Amino acid sequence: MKKILALAAFILPIAMTEAQKKADLDPENTLLIDLKDGQVVIELYSDTAPKHVARIKELARAGQYDGVAFHRVIEGFMAQTGDVKFGNAKNFNAGRVGTGGSDKPDLPAEFNKRKHQRGTCSMARSSLPNSANSQFFICFKDAGFLDGQYTVWGQVVEGMDHVDKIKRGAPGSGSVTNPDHMEKVSVAADAKKKEDPKEDEDEK
Repeated sequence: MKKILALAAFILPIAMTEAQKKADLDPENTLLIDLKDGQVVIELYSDTAPKHVARIKELARAGQYDGVAFHRVIEGFMAQTGDVKFGNAKNFNAGRVGTGGSDKPDLPAEFNKRKHQRGTCSMARSSLPNSANSQFFICFKDAGFLDGQYTVWGQVVEGMDHVDKIKRGAPGSGSVTNPDHMEKVSVAADAKKKEDPKEDEDEK
């Protein structure tokens, strides 16, 4: 019994730390992605990748990420999504998905010192450094070989177990004809306002 109590005393502070971290998140810089298995909460790094964070929030608020497929998902590496042009799950085109972006201009690189680790959210791009647009990926495991070459813009703080369940597959493999997708993508501040509209009135 004493051993069980000692173990509980060890686990509890860890759980409290994770809960506290979520509670301390700035709603304006927190992204919510609803997947088939549950919601993923992402802390946005507006301090080190301001232009990329602004783009992610802009597209999310416009509803352009809703229904977009995870078109390239590699076991032990990452899950890529965000092709708002060709990646809509309702009009999935295996021949072109992954080649599109948004109708907005490409972004200048904001490479930073943040590491690519489990749960890291980073921007996809072509061989050109300043070519990121709307596509991004979430790392399943540490991928230090990407550090300093891709813009890290966020970190999953809750729901990584849902990310782990995303269907694997990649263009040309024949395994992404019916891919998993992002059901809804939103900024936490907006979701909070919908839940408590009186809060806006109190601020006026």
